[in-house]
Amino acid sequence: MNVGRFRLVLTGAAAAVAVLVGGSAAGCSIGGGTGRLASGESGEPVTITPADGAAQVRPDGRIEVRASDGRLQKVTVQGVAGQGAAAATVTGQFGDGRKVWRSDRTMTPGATYTVTAQARDGGETRTVTSSFTTLKPSKTLSIADVTPNVEGEKVGVGMPIIVTFDAPVADKAAVERALHVDPDKPVEGAWRWVAPDKVIYRTKTYWEPHQKVRFHARLAGVDAGGGAYGAEDARATLVIGPEQITTGDIRKHRMTVTRDGKKLRTIPFSAGNGQTREYTTTSGVHLLMEKGNPVTMTAPGRKPGDPGYYKTVVDHAVRFSNSGEYVHSAPWSVGSQGSANVSHGCINISPANARWYYDIMQRGDIIELTGTDRQVEWDNGWGYWQLSFDEWRKGSALR
Repeated sequence: MNVGRFRLVLTGAAAAVAVLVGGSAAGCSIGGGTGRLASGESGEPVTITPADGAAQVRPDGRIEVRASDGRLQKVTVQGVAGQGAAAATVTGQFGDGRKVWRSDRTMTPGATYTVTAQARDGGETRTVTSSFTTLKPSKTLSIADVTPNVEGEKVGVGMPIIVTFDAPVADKAAVERALHVDPDKPVEGAWRWVAPDKVIYRTKTYWEPHQKVRFHARLAGVDAGGGAYGAEDARATLVIGPEQITTGDIRKHRMTVTRDGKKLRTIPFSAGNGQTREYTTTSGVHLLMEKGNPVTMTAPGRKPGDPGYYKTVVDHAVRFSNSGEYVHSAPWSVGSQGSANVSHGCINISPANARWYYDIMQRGDIIELTGTDRQVEWDNGWGYWQLSFDEWRKGSALR
């Protein structure tokens, strides 16, 4: 299946961004200042940090606004990144009886920010502004891909969120704190780092079906370690479809498909013949990963002329592991389906059943198989549900 990339909505610096030498903060401090009175009057009713005209401000620094008299009424922060792109939206909180406001997130590197503050003292309101620029580091960190990544795609209740970065992450804890998952129907979940540049989110229990899950990486300005700062924010939305679960007993040669708890169909099949480990269908909780029609299957690690070599084109193939396991059409084994296991490890079903199964399949649907002594490994494809949730979250940098 030719799977397109999910379209990410990026809300940070669009350009590659330049350098914090050796991690030094020299020239990068945030100094306070009075800003500019919009009315042109003199006086210091409001102090804004960073000061007006400040440069090389650390992207992970804090903006602070203080009122010497009266109370702050409103504070806004607007940012512009390279080539006029919008910078990360900076929010904040009032404190000390609205005499102080502090930002609560990081800023886009290489951007210009303008802080506008209104303070009221008695019957008089004054507006003060301060503009400054943030540091351009030599290295940045961006998100290269989010899976699922097909716009408008509905996915199954077991679907993970797989985030791949464009470089290894030095400070995994700092980056993980910037990753937020917001489902319509809340459920506990955790991130697990599976590679220096890849982290995966899995829930404790399956997602509730028929909902949206929003992913937001507040990455812009995060100190990712090794001199790199997050270049920009990223967003994606998952659409969780119906709860589709396939359960199959390899010894009994049948699987049952349910949708939202209701039985749709029981399908006779033929699984791996079990003569070798390679030809043994894995038991355990699998996720449906992708589908293709047709798919060419070849014997792994073998070339033409080798014993056991095969090359077969199959229709309506649904992948459920990285070790070559599919549910697919197998008209040549219809006589064995429901009574014997004769395949090289795949689940062989009739052409009519394969077409039906292919059409309803969603990536992230559950297929749970029993009946063999070969368990699918948790890192074989998307076998993540093979780990208990306690085991899963041990892979978090924030455990």
